[in-house]
Amino acid sequence: MTDIYFEEEEFTSKYTGSTFRRIISLTTSYGSWVLAFLISIGLVSLIDSYLTFLSKQIIDQAIIPKNHQALYDIVLRYGGLIIIQAIFVFAFIFFAGVLGERIRYDLRKGLFNHLQDLSLSFYNKTPVGWIISRVTSDTDRVAELVTWGLLDVTWGVMNIATAMFFMVIINWKLALIVLATIPILIIIAVQFRKRILVHFRQARKLNSKITGSFNENITGVRVVKALCREEENLDEFGQITDNMYHASYRAAWLSALFLPVVQIISSFAMGAIVWYGGLQTAYGDMTIGGIHAFISYLIFMLWPIQDLARVYAELQQAIASGERIFSLQDEEPEIKDSPSAKDTKSIQGSIEFNDVYFTYQEGETVLEGFNLKIKPGEKIALVGPTGGGKTTIINLICRFFEPTSGKIYLAEVDYTDLTQQSIQSNIGIVLQTPHLFSGSIRENIRYGRLSATDEDVEKAAEIAGASDFIANFEKGYDEDVGEGGNLLSTGQKQLISLARAILSQPDIFIMDEATSSVDTITEELIQQGMERIMAGRTSIIIAHRLSTIRKSDRILVIMDGRISESGTHSELIHARGYYYRLYTQQFRQEKEQAYGSMLSDQLATT
Repeated sequence: MTDIYFEEEEFTSKYTGSTFRRIISLTTSYGSWVLAFLISIGLVSLIDSYLTFLSKQIIDQAIIPKNHQALYDIVLRYGGLIIIQAIFVFAFIFFAGVLGERIRYDLRKGLFNHLQDLSLSFYNKTPVGWIISRVTSDTDRVAELVTWGLLDVTWGVMNIATAMFFMVIINWKLALIVLATIPILIIIAVQFRKRILVHFRQARKLNSKITGSFNENITGVRVVKALCREEENLDEFGQITDNMYHASYRAAWLSALFLPVVQIISSFAMGAIVWYGGLQTAYGDMTIGGIHAFISYLIFMLWPIQDLARVYAELQQAIASGERIFSLQDEEPEIKDSPSAKDTKSIQGSIEFNDVYFTYQEGETVLEGFNLKIKPGEKIALVGPTGGGKTTIINLICRFFEPTSGKIYLAEVDYTDLTQQSIQSNIGIVLQTPHLFSGSIRENIRYGRLSATDEDVEKAAEIAGASDFIANFEKGYDEDVGEGGNLLSTGQKQLISLARAILSQPDIFIMDEATSSVDTITEELIQQGMERIMAGRTSIIIAHRLSTIRKSDRILVIMDGRISESGTHSELIHARGYYYRLYTQQFRQEKEQAYGSMLSDQLATT
């Protein structure tokens, strides 16, 4: 099994804060919520600090002098503040929860909308797992940072600020000892952060590969089991998870080391306070309640600094996720509508390729100087070897890609002067491999025109030849198709896709080898539906079975990006070129198969 992963971008530049600022900017739409959130946290922290100050007063003004009235008054204030604090704790948790869900919603909705705007070329080169990882787990991490991460940081800053304020009030000399330790802790935190971020970046990158591996193996489970690939896939998956484990392990090891380092420095500060505070108490410059409060404030202040090990770990994960999300948001679609592009309700008319060159990748030319004009209402068939350029022609007509050079005209208008939406909404496509969405048959057909009534849906199914098999289902049109339509046969999915295309009432109808994977009976049904929808419409058919295109107005043989033969079925047969050889070969194979079936039936009856 070859490596299914493309080489995603590396984030190795130094952290400048731009990603963090961009993450925080996600809150700009919710300024009032953020303000209420910060005020609630600030008040909780202020009350916490004041409660510690009250504990000093309880010791110095009530317990030591044995003043019962003072004890009663202070305890009463203490209890009242506890109730008020509880209200604000509820408030900031509520604000954080709502804010987090709104940020998560905005991110996912924005990414989903952006993904709709990206060109088909992006999906050709980008694994599904890469995209899913960004839209799910990465958005979760960023939303967590904006809410609970912001809560922890704000809580920590407020705790330090209020603790320092009250420590200065109690004894400014002891406060200076505590203040001196803060720059040391900040320097240590910065050094740890740099190293932790490198490993979390690697872990997030590997997470995309793990998601991609899950997606590939689940969607391709039939192939995996048919080829007995379980052991090999397990080995490959194990290697990816091992790499992610080691990257996450190193990040966790550094995060764990940070906390003991902070605690050691905190212990030195604590020892200095006890020693110097004890000396001042002996000289009457410090009270016992003051020393108790100072130690409480130190713990109160150093707790969030010690907690920075966890906060920094989450911060680095969120920044790594933010970099990946913003790289997707910054992805520009290769095909854009010009500011002057016009909407059109119809693109009835001719289709013209004028000296078109096209390459998917540099150095791999698919079409070279391609010229073609399709008349309004003409039925065109494209045949030729795999890789000759048939599907590329369809992709260009639909404007999934644009020519590298040359022009394409729809109804004698340069199609770059029209919006993509107006072009693609007027083209109906039935692909070789039909795709249905989870839901009912009715919902899948209505996907062709969302405003369609139930009567319109059922009429489209009848035209497509799908109504008979739908009627055999217990729930009829409300029967669930399963994920990707896996509860239906290939032929049934193809007929529903055809009904969907009929419902959209397209000006241009395209069939991309839609009958190559179905049985003869289903093929006949699809052919009947095709004839109904193609009547009076410009139609293009890519055909594998040449018997399905004999009635085409013109058959084009596409080889090496050029038209090598052109004409009706009879004209090409008489020309005895590639089409003649291909047709006679298929005809001979069909006759041999039919003769073989007849012999088998005769032997079975004798």
